[in-house]
Amino acid sequence: MNLPNKLTLARFLMIPVFLVIVSTGWRYNNYLAAAVFLLGAVTDGLDGYIARKRGQVTLAGKLMDPLADKVLVAAALIALVELERLPGWIAVVIISREFAVTGLRATAAAGGVIVPASRLGKFKMIAQAIAIVALFVNSLPFSFERPAFSTIAVAAALVLTVWSGFDYFLKTWQQLVAEKK
Repeated sequence: MNLPNKLTLARFLMIPVFLVIVSTGWRYNNYLAAAVFLLGAVTDGLDGYIARKRGQVTLAGKLMDPLADKVLVAAALIALVELERLPGWIAVVIISREFAVTGLRATAAAGGVIVPASRLGKFKMIAQAIAIVALFVNSLPFSFERPAFSTIAVAAALVLTVWSGFDYFLKTWQQLVAEKK
């Protein structure tokens, strides 16, 4: 197993550790959870960079890396809803988009159309990571009435999530139409 795939596996292993930390009553558990999540988010960028730089891109990495990202983000969002730091509807929108785009890309790939990751998708992941970390370390609950940094970060992540989802669907549609010509 190469280093990028080990980093992806490590991200999967961080998820239960993250959830255990979130569920404890430790005094600083939110900060520790934020740190573990942030480490997972950093390994997301690092594994892809190393794989491309060293020519170690594998089919397993192409499949497991996005899945690890989706599960890590979904686990964090669900935990934040449970902690009453994030409205459930926001988690549903973000998680739904993640799995819809994953399904779209898998379906397109089965038809021979490869939909590459977009720059907008990368910005979306960064915005999601910032929002999630901010919600864990901010003691104020989510509120549109008195927006804290975390509320603004969540709003930005939500906009980028929906926008990049539409962008993926549009680009995939365009590629499918071009393939038929």
